[in-house]
Amino acid sequence: MSQAVGISSLPPLGSLPLARGTADRGSALRMAPELFDRLWEQPETRVLHLADQRAAVRENRLLLQSAAEVERPANPIYLGSTVEADPEVPAGTHIVLVEHQSPQASIAPEDSWLGLRTAASVLVTQEAGLLVEAVAISNWHANHTHCPRCGQRTEPTEGGWVRRCPADESLHYPRTDPAIIVTVTDEEDRLLLGSSTAWPDNRYSTLAGFVEPGESLEAAVIREVEEESGIVVHSPQYLGSQPWPFPASLMLGFTAKAAHAEPVPDGVEIKDVRWFSRAEIFEQVKAERISIASGASIARALIEHWYGGPLDEEPAAGRP
Repeated sequence: MSQAVGISSLPPLGSLPLARGTADRGSALRMAPELFDRLWEQPETRVLHLADQRAAVRENRLLLQSAAEVERPANPIYLGSTVEADPEVPAGTHIVLVEHQSPQASIAPEDSWLGLRTAASVLVTQEAGLLVEAVAISNWHANHTHCPRCGQRTEPTEGGWVRRCPADESLHYPRTDPAIIVTVTDEEDRLLLGSSTAWPDNRYSTLAGFVEPGESLEAAVIREVEEESGIVVHSPQYLGSQPWPFPASLMLGFTAKAAHAEPVPDGVEIKDVRWFSRAEIFEQVKAERISIASGASIARALIEHWYGGPLDEEPAAGRP
């Protein structure tokens, strides 16, 4: 069984909104002959509808329709089976992803189709995980339609988790791009935040960047922070991870230490970078002079881990 880690093994950041998957992904079942013929014959099989990276949601639950009510498309994707007891979706229920070009009014009203950033914070744990999985595999299919060896259009196989080239028989598997994201603190325990050139002037977040080929995660932390802010850090420590399928990243959260120094933005990716005390964060967020990453992101969890709680609460006494 290919099941997510249990609650008892949560990292220091706790249960992150997009890292709550508990489904049995059924990697062995994906290779079963006539998989979808069998699934469509089972009345307990449910269909997760996705359109333009949005899912049909009803009363804070995914609209999981019986496969018997859905016309089988050419290329469904097997997402696995549920493992949690749920009065609406019993454990062992097989879930299949069906994609549409646009939200279908016959399935749900237009305003009931929600994107992952919005839906993840309201869905129950099991369904949030299913939606993350669905968006991630959907993005991979959309961006990997042709064989990188010969240019031939590839065909989905193995439950939608492999694409096969009919010309050279090569098999192509989903890829995930590792990226580090880090809270940097100085000797006064202030936090380093930067503002991207692509963001509004008052938006700040933790520094992040992709891991390069042949590079360790710790080396990526040190390199990215210095490249973007001019700050040299040491002692990177891992805190947790979260899938970020926009389109295919895995965000690996770290914290690192820096000697007191004046940061300098690189001017390419980062237009401003500053040290913040907890009091400054609280006051400026409350006054709406700055905005911080949303609750669905690991950046928010990293910042609140340093802060010691939600940003709308005053910092604990004695903390700088």
